[in-house]
Amino acid sequence: MLKTFANAWKLPDLRKKLLFTLMIILLYRIGCVLPVPFIDTNAISGWFSQAQSGNMLQYFDILSGNQAFSRATLFALSVSPYITSSIVIQLLTIAIPALERLSKDGEEGKKKLTQITRYVTVAIALLTSYGYYVMLKSQAHAIINPGVFTAIVIISCHCAGAALIMWLAEKINDQGIGNGISMILFANIISSLPTMVSTFVSNLNLAEGGWDFKTVSVTVLIYAIFIVIGIAIVGFVVFMTESERRLPVQYAKRVVGRKMYGGQSTFLPIKLNMSGVMPIIFASSILMIPATVAMFFPAPAEGTFWHGFLQVFSTQSLVYVLIELVLIIAFSYFYLAISFNPVEVANNLKKNGGVIPGHRPGKPTSDFINSSLKKITLIGAFFLAFIAVLPMILNIIAGLLGKPGLLGAVQFGGTSLLIVVGVVLETIRDLESQITMRHYKGFLG
Repeated sequence: MLKTFANAWKLPDLRKKLLFTLMIILLYRIGCVLPVPFIDTNAISGWFSQAQSGNMLQYFDILSGNQAFSRATLFALSVSPYITSSIVIQLLTIAIPALERLSKDGEEGKKKLTQITRYVTVAIALLTSYGYYVMLKSQAHAIINPGVFTAIVIISCHCAGAALIMWLAEKINDQGIGNGISMILFANIISSLPTMVSTFVSNLNLAEGGWDFKTVSVTVLIYAIFIVIGIAIVGFVVFMTESERRLPVQYAKRVVGRKMYGGQSTFLPIKLNMSGVMPIIFASSILMIPATVAMFFPAPAEGTFWHGFLQVFSTQSLVYVLIELVLIIAFSYFYLAISFNPVEVANNLKKNGGVIPGHRPGKPTSDFINSSLKKITLIGAFFLAFIAVLPMILNIIAGLLGKPGLLGAVQFGGTSLLIVVGVVLETIRDLESQITMRHYKGFLG
């Protein structure tokens, strides 16, 4: 990885792209700390710190990067409106024939879909900004001099911030390295690591009886164990992310004039984790709804039905873990159904003279691809479920050992880890392909 970045830095045009990407990320991080007028940041930070963990607002805070959401800064909404808009448009391309035709209409159709996505992003950002303002005013009591003008300024700032983030991401796509949204998410998660580590260290709190030799030894041992576990999990995530099933494809020979085409053997790659982090995001969003709604009401008394209900949907609950496991597996198959069409792949192979050995073209090929997809998806779903629930299981174990909330700062660590690993691997592949393209000498070299 370091060698790839070093080789890319030696090429002037790639060095400019790397510097441009770093400049955009720096501008974004500056926007994450710019305050919005008429907001008391101390009041909103205090309200967030007292709120129950495991809610949707805390998840947005992690995605916004180092408490930008909990401080109501200019880029508080982060990339959430743009990601939501992209998912909505992707789902609608299946339900609305006009959008489906645009998605298959080549480069011109993609440009129109991109324009529609921008408009939907602004609409979602405007709606989210209004809801955010209402929450700051009624729940956090963080609005200074509330009124119509104050509301217009705050809503306009947050909506403009979301639109500016979308513009910065597209600039990375055009003139930088990697995917713009992915790079911004990567920067957000990396910026949150120091806070997570410091919270973990403070929660560990092993020095209650004084720093004698035994206490120091136990502390060092626990740190070493967590470092080893962390390195092993990262290696496991990289291995599973890069894993794929390769279906062999044989192309028939064709004679056109005096030339013979085809006859080569290749393969159809099926990624083990084809759906990425989307199943985890969908499942977590649904399970965080009860805790998020509970933030806007007084805490129920112990022993009541609603108190028990909220305890069931707490990240410390085993029922929560089991429900998330089921939802992640279900959403893995759902996302596969809307993003991959075995019949279309089989028809394309048939049109180009390709055949999977042992399976006739047409429906038998599509059935075989579909069967292989289901098996691979099941393994990928279990992988995603393991990564998502591992921090929560460790938290439950820590609670049984008398250290509740030990990993509270990284309860969304599975999603963050998958995003970080995916962005790094995608960026390295992009750099390697561009380096190879610039060193390609051609037929006459």
